[in-house]
Amino acid sequence: MRDKGITVLGAGSWGTALAIRLANNHNTPCLWGHEADFMETLSRERRNQQFLPGFLFPENLSIETRLTPAVQANRDLLIVVPSHAFREVLTGVAPLLNEKSRIAWATKGLEHVSGKFMSDVFEDILGSRYPAAVVSGPTFAGEVAADLPTALTVASNNPVFANDMASRLHGGSMRAYTSDDMVGVQLGGTVKNVLAIGTGIADGMQFGANSRAALITRGLAEIIRLGDAMGARRETLMGLAGVGDLILTCTDDQSRNRRLGLALGRGSAIDVALKDIGQVVEGYNTAREVVQLARQYRVELPISEQVYRVLHEGLAPEEAVHNLLAREIRSESVS
Repeated sequence: MRDKGITVLGAGSWGTALAIRLANNHNTPCLWGHEADFMETLSRERRNQQFLPGFLFPENLSIETRLTPAVQANRDLLIVVPSHAFREVLTGVAPLLNEKSRIAWATKGLEHVSGKFMSDVFEDILGSRYPAAVVSGPTFAGEVAADLPTALTVASNNPVFANDMASRLHGGSMRAYTSDDMVGVQLGGTVKNVLAIGTGIADGMQFGANSRAALITRGLAEIIRLGDAMGARRETLMGLAGVGDLILTCTDDQSRNRRLGLALGRGSAIDVALKDIGQVVEGYNTAREVVQLARQYRVELPISEQVYRVLHEGLAPEEAVHNLLAREIRSESVS
């Protein structure tokens, strides 16, 4: 019989939604967050009114305010924190693990400053001692919590762990696929956030559907180009964690990255837009790291480059558009 216990580390909207999903799929998840007072509120109210309002916790979802018992309660861990907090959380988890522990994460993005994937941060801290997996794909927290039809990908260097984690999520309204392409799955879930900001800017400037389609399509070419250089498989980038997540994030206003772009396209200042959104916008910092990664691999990412310049160098959105449209004629090929 499958072990039903799993600990979810991170009680934001996505961590909470995954914990609810796991509970509804006959697991017994334990949800932990770094603020004890906040977790006590969740335990008392049996809902996350701040980050995922409108969804009561299933009876088989438990709340833990302390990291040690949360980690030691279960063999499998699922880390769901912003990329900037991933190293800190994993460092705290490391001394609490045992020889049977297995760690997955649903964190998207690159580590700030180092530009590392979460799998590289994982290896920095834990080496290759434990099975690792990444959960990614076109998913909005509210829709997952509402049990609306959803598909995602679980990628791992350990096929048994990939299947076990997929089995925890698969069923009812959710379909889970497995992969061994951790680079491709992580890359798709990273660059799409930057491109969603760019698409949001264009929509905020009322450039229309033609522009949106062009940005998404040429944005996909940027993901594939960088993926080729980094050893990702094109089939991964054409799947759920690549083009699937790109379409979702670029076209729906549930995306915080798209909403940031919309605000900038309508003339809002960056600091005001970020404050109004009120939660982490992964693409804001990721834009810098993606551009650095592209330069490291000598790959051209013109859309991502212009988004980075708007976010971090004060370039006006109108000038960014001009720069893209003024590029010379070239083949539509990805390479």
